[in-house]
Amino acid sequence: MNGYEVIHEKSPAFYDRFERKAELQQQTHYCPGCGHGIVHKLIAEALTDLGLQDRTILVSPVGCSVFAYYYFDVGNVQVAHGRAPAAATALKRSCPESIVISYQGDGDLAAIGTAEIVHAANRGENISVFFVNNSVYGMTGGQMAPTSLIGEITTTSPWGRRASNEGLPLHVCELLAALETPTYIERVALNDMKNIMKAKRAVKKALQIQKDGGGFSLVEILSPCPTIMKMDPVVARKWVGETLVKAFPLGVFRDRKPELPPGPKIPVKTVAEALEVEESAPEIASPRRHHTRDLTLKIAGFGGQGILLMGQLLAEMALREHMEVSWLPSYGPEMRSGSAHCHVSLSHERIGSPLITQPEVLIAMNELSLHKFAASVVSGGLILYNHTKLPEGFSAPQARIVCVPASEIADRLGSAKVANVVMLAALLEETECLPAESAISVLETVVKNPRLLELNRQAMKAGRDYVDTEIEVGAVAQPDGYSY
Repeated sequence: MNGYEVIHEKSPAFYDRFERKAELQQQTHYCPGCGHGIVHKLIAEALTDLGLQDRTILVSPVGCSVFAYYYFDVGNVQVAHGRAPAAATALKRSCPESIVISYQGDGDLAAIGTAEIVHAANRGENISVFFVNNSVYGMTGGQMAPTSLIGEITTTSPWGRRASNEGLPLHVCELLAALETPTYIERVALNDMKNIMKAKRAVKKALQIQKDGGGFSLVEILSPCPTIMKMDPVVARKWVGETLVKAFPLGVFRDRKPELPPGPKIPVKTVAEALEVEESAPEIASPRRHHTRDLTLKIAGFGGQGILLMGQLLAEMALREHMEVSWLPSYGPEMRSGSAHCHVSLSHERIGSPLITQPEVLIAMNELSLHKFAASVVSGGLILYNHTKLPEGFSAPQARIVCVPASEIADRLGSAKVANVVMLAALLEETECLPAESAISVLETVVKNPRLLELNRQAMKAGRDYVDTEIEVGAVAQPDGYSY
């Protein structure tokens, strides 16, 4: 061979062994003739050629390629169906030095993920999207996809796709090329070696554009799916070239740097730079830091009681005291009477997760919430219950319970709307987690109506006075009492 030797080997961007299954550590899970294996190879080789492997984060979707993280030796994030562009946006913005790849199929990108891909492209996010289009839902049994052809028979279009009933196939490249912001959009195919080599160049170009900070790139790859199509792999590849390509013409739909109007220049730091600055910067002292304490809370009740607002008020108070804060709401579709609760973390250190499984404090604004969440409170924690006494037959957990009739107090003040503020004041007085002055300051910012603001001030005082004067310290809560 004139001194040259051709060696076929696995790209170093792949793991040495694929450990998804013990008996199949040298091969992927893809069906014979599936295009995903080819696309994986093209991406891996491009990453190696460009020296990007150690900088790359691959966002893999729900679909046949869901196990991509078993194959690519790069940073891997697996996301919910359709959400890859949204996750890729967050990753690229938080780690701008990384190469972020969004890898998606036609159902994932063009159906449930339509909004994500359109808006990521419209923002011109500096990510590379590789879109595998085989015209059908491959993983879940062969349902009609947004890209299924007119007349194509699937499990959900047994008479073939009809334009009058299911609409026309969605052309993603053409759709995104109508936007001003994408930099590079091309459609390629895997039907023969000539087109596979074109696909290789397109994949590499999309990654090079991102490396150079060029903006949004998408490569649509027409791919065979022999199993769902019930075709021999060779026939399936031929079908791509003779049928699929006719419906989805190959070519470059966008290849230019967008000219965008200038905006305000915001300095962007890498993660390493941000951490270095944070570690070297002197700590900002708060004059009232000694009046704060770490606390995890669950606030629960029904819609209309100001459950979520109470959590937001606490979070805003803690922010003003230079604390780390998280607020995680959960609520039903009803504006009123539906269940609602939120998790609030107040900390002087970074918070790892906003989810709280065992809160130190439970604020139960109704009986249902008391029964539902009381057992989750940590041993020795605190429960504030919106009533004068505990329900009959209630078995108190290993926690202190304080009954505060916040709704009754609010009614006496003249408005049921301030019951949440009464309970907030009781919490501050009981736990001393934050200074009450901070609550007043936040309320003055949030509440614009002078009459309602005065009611909130009265509610704050009433809640604090109730804890100070009505509750016998050291008592145990009883079904016929209100102390703790």
